[in-house]
Amino acid sequence: MLAALGAAPVAALDCNDIAYDGNRFTVCEVDASTEKLQLFLRDDQGKVYGQFSAIDAALAQDGQKLAFATNAGMYHSDRSPVGLYIENQQQQMRLIPNAGPGNFGLLPNGVFCMRPGRADVYESLQYRDSGINCTHATQSGPMLVIDGELHPRFLVDSNSYYIRNGVGTSEDGKRVVFAISRNAVTFHQFGRLFRDHLKLPSALYFDGNISRLHAPSVGRSDNGFMMGPVVGVVEAND
Repeated sequence: MLAALGAAPVAALDCNDIAYDGNRFTVCEVDASTEKLQLFLRDDQGKVYGQFSAIDAALAQDGQKLAFATNAGMYHSDRSPVGLYIENQQQQMRLIPNAGPGNFGLLPNGVFCMRPGRADVYESLQYRDSGINCTHATQSGPMLVIDGELHPRFLVDSNSYYIRNGVGTSEDGKRVVFAISRNAVTFHQFGRLFRDHLKLPSALYFDGNISRLHAPSVGRSDNGFMMGPVVGVVEAND
């Protein structure tokens, strides 16, 4: 009789603390076909939100809440995006296709693109040449996983350990997985999480030690320095 009931439905937003390959992570899976994913940077008066609490307070005025969020890409000292940034179909910063300093310029880098019913990670030049129109998009770097392969510059024996966060997507664009490490990890370790454990063909690095997470379902909403772009899931405030 129990078998006839079938398996419980998979939640459209599900956050969990996991361990993989000797490291600890918090992983949030989002069904992009049913959940409302979007970017946040400034409020209606042009003021940078900077904190999860500020975004949540603004949403509450419309009977909504921030069910999940994380910082979504690198930014300048004034919190403006380093690379491509599109919010509500309005492009605020252009795509940066060339190599440059820091992790962002460690090519290939990529674009996290959200459209109705799906979200995808694209290598930046692939995105540039695709003609795809994103409702929301943010550029960051480096890519973690490219067509099922780790970024070619990642070293197994790297001694560069940081807290890191990023996002990976399935081929059909429905499964979107955000992850943040709970201990310092290398790029190689973080990329393997997405490729080998989460089984995602494409993944993009967002940032390092400034990385923060808002996931009330696991009792977490990080505070700290003002952030730039933030990606989140918006739900009705029941």
